[in-house]
Amino acid sequence: MHELGITRSIVAIVCEQARGAKVLRVTLEIGKLSAVMPDAVRFCFDVCAKGTPAEGAELEIIEVPGRAICRGCGGEMALAEPYGRCPCGSSSLELIAGEELKIKEMEVAECA
Repeated sequence: MHELGITRSIVAIVCEQARGAKVLRVTLEIGKLSAVMPDAVRFCFDVCAKGTPAEGAELEIIEVPGRAICRGCGGEMALAEPYGRCPCGSSSLELIAGEELKIKEMEVAECA
């Protein structure tokens, strides 16, 4: 379960960027081809955020579908796995989406 380490890193980055302000919401983008399980990140987030400015923050996860461009014909296609074959027969594919894991945005409380 590498999601625990990933989630610790996410919380550390969020807290660093918040510079001590209370974190209200965090939005992540997780690609379906990234080998990161969103449910595991959700499970780990509250544990990792405990005692930090991110404790109690809402976590939103946007799952990004896999997409590739065929180097043979230039066609674009959806991928459910990090490999595949184009309808033209080529297996030379360039992944263009689905491997990301990023903090898309975060919301922090205004300082008084």
